[in-house]
Amino acid sequence: MRIVIINGPNLNLLGRREVNIYGTKSMEQILVDIQRAYPEVYFEYRQSNHEGELIDWIQEVGLLKWNQEAANGIILNAGGYTHTSVALRDAVACSQVPIVEVHISDISRRESFRQTSLLTDVCAHAIIGQGTDGYQQATEWLIEQNK
Repeated sequence: MRIVIINGPNLNLLGRREVNIYGTKSMEQILVDIQRAYPEVYFEYRQSNHEGELIDWIQEVGLLKWNQEAANGIILNAGGYTHTSVALRDAVACSQVPIVEVHISDISRRESFRQTSLLTDVCAHAIIGQGTDGYQQATEWLIEQNK
């Protein structure tokens, strides 16, 4: 099984950025934890602060369904682009593999401009406000869907 984790802008700063909201774990620590919990899964991780690069990756991974290197799913934390990017939403809508939207914080309890996700209705599943455990919960959901 192959799962691709795609993180958007500023998520390279996890563990250092607004720890009262996002926690103290770095993405490297989160990856080690989920790799240990799911040794049978091959995880690929990508992060970018650039919208176009995120779109390219979603298209690349999400449209390879019939390729032998196809992913079984994508875990997507689009960061701030969640609330602003119609282009990213369109890329997610085209995906042929399930995409799980993840947000560390509960965006419904944040600033008003963060309370709307353009992605939720085109993602297969959403895990919001579960802290960094959301990545593990998304992994569990994808594994369950692929049984």
